[in-house]
Amino acid sequence: MEQEQLKQFDERIQDLVEETADKPVRRAKKEKPQLKPSVYSLRLDEMKEWLTANGEKAFRAAQIYEWLYEKRVQTFEEMSNLPKALREKLEAEFALTTLSTIIKQESKDGTIKFLFQLQDGYSIETVLMRHDYGNSICVTTQVGCRIGCTFCASTLGGLKRHLMAGEIVEQVVKVQQQLDATEERVSSIVIMGIGEPFDNYDAMMNFLKIMNDDKGLNIGARHITVSTSGIVPKIYEFADEGMQINFAVSLHAPNQEARQKLMPIAKAYKLEELMEAVKYYTKKTGRRVTFEYGLMSGQNDTEEVAMELAKLIKNIKCHVNLIPINYVPERDYIRTSRSKIFAFERTLKEQGINVTIRREQGADIAAACGQLRAQERSHETK
Repeated sequence: MEQEQLKQFDERIQDLVEETADKPVRRAKKEKPQLKPSVYSLRLDEMKEWLTANGEKAFRAAQIYEWLYEKRVQTFEEMSNLPKALREKLEAEFALTTLSTIIKQESKDGTIKFLFQLQDGYSIETVLMRHDYGNSICVTTQVGCRIGCTFCASTLGGLKRHLMAGEIVEQVVKVQQQLDATEERVSSIVIMGIGEPFDNYDAMMNFLKIMNDDKGLNIGARHITVSTSGIVPKIYEFADEGMQINFAVSLHAPNQEARQKLMPIAKAYKLEELMEAVKYYTKKTGRRVTFEYGLMSGQNDTEEVAMELAKLIKNIKCHVNLIPINYVPERDYIRTSRSKIFAFERTLKEQGINVTIRREQGADIAAACGQLRAQERSHETK
């Protein structure tokens, strides 16, 4: 039954991609390079299983984890308390480094954006954001995205491939290695970078478990936020996971017609279906959901629209995060004026909705998700 549901899910998303593509182009398939598995993909229990299967003692898993996540070594050879034969097995089987830094952009507000290259030459973005309460990292889950949101740079060029769990983990490790120089640490994670996390669900869940492991980077579940554009079956599955991870939904419009114009995913999963899934999540977990709402001039930013949004979410345990969108040259949308942003916020508050305006960061660098990749690696986004 589960396999059948997964098949239907994939077919539904693929139908969406074909329906919303402006000019479908069939390119000759290139032979995919063989990617070496990332050692960071293994949960602690999986590391123990691999060791046992390879004639090694299971207790070595904790030692390897210490080298990876506490000492943050950059070669297997540095794992000096492991037998040489084991280090050679690890070297032969796994990649310890799957990301190399192409560009590192630093903003005057402390935000740092990394463009990393993967083993197969594709690139991804990761962002370090500095707050009063600590350092937050925004990670990527896919090379590109097939969801097709019309205001987002991440979807340019479509989906190239899913990331391995270890490629997501290594983004955090790479940034933490940068912070080690100043004795700082990563305190929170948002899974809102390039890609749709719920479209790479299994890798995302492994990433969450590795981050949350007290022998991993030991980042508390309540300091991690995952966002989805609205893949309804996965919202139910995520609710049933029993993790205390913060959950956000990219909403961006309060009715079906407006939402499917901005987010083609709404054609696959109607707004009504999405809201039912969100209600299930809040009831099952007892936790609130955050609705991410990007304000776009002339599209979804009037006080009348704010009233409609308030009516839609009135009885849901939630918080609204208003996002003044970043300008993306390849897209036509422009940012809502400050006065309209504040009017929208005021209207929601008057209706009893918990709302904040996201603080802008990295305005002087390619801040929009997917924008740096689009600028520097245009061959990937065509």
